Amino acid sequence: MPKSRIRKKADYTPPPSKQTASIKLTNRSWVAPVMLAMFVIGLAWIVVFYVTDGSLPIDSLGNWNIVVGFGFIAAGFGVSTQWK
Repeated sequence: MPKSRIRKKADYTPPPSKQTASIKLTNRSWVAPVMLAMFVIGLAWIVVFYVTDGSLPIDSLGNWNIVVGFGFIAAGFGVSTQWK
């Protein structure tokens, strides 16, 4: 049986590299401490409210102290969206 001819393949040429747009990342080192602080403050606010039977942190707010605690926790989640 005759040997088939070997086809000459073109050399591989990679596609031209795109100019990468330099993205300037700002320093976000403040995000993690602030986020964790908000979580801890919110949790501590709610725990103190329950442990003291509603007399602390702010007596005049009554059960709205729970909303304030969850507000701190929600703010922590809001800050966490800035983390890169």
